[in-house]
Amino acid sequence: MSCNSSVINMQLSSVSRAEQLPVHLMPCEIEHDGPAEVSQFFDATIKDRKHEKTVSFRGRGLKGQELNCPQGYTGLVLREVNKPGSDQEDRTVKVTSTFKNLTYWNLETLPNTDDGVVVAMGWPELAEAIHGPIVD
Repeated sequence: MSCNSSVINMQLSSVSRAEQLPVHLMPCEIEHDGPAEVSQFFDATIKDRKHEKTVSFRGRGLKGQELNCPQGYTGLVLREVNKPGSDQEDRTVKVTSTFKNLTYWNLETLPNTDDGVVVAMGWPELAEAIHGPIVD
């Protein structure tokens, strides 16, 4: 039995050069691979009410919430250095920016505790409780 696997290598030197930028996780696929002038077309129309953000993106209502990375963690935005020819080839990524929080958007409904991204932000704390040392 053979196992096809690939390795993802990260250019560690890119971490120290990466700047901290705002991150928006959108409920859609945008076919653009590169920087975008988000503040020109998106931030100016955000309405902030309590813990709720609302915006219209291409005529669709979005509701968002600011999510913090778990304590002790930093989010990384990665870019592939060279795209491999197949999924069995090793890949190399570099860090283009970092973040401590992100704005998570849903179509027309507020993010809630059942959303995968919201759940994922709680996993490190749960993992520590399960696997960490037992304190008497």
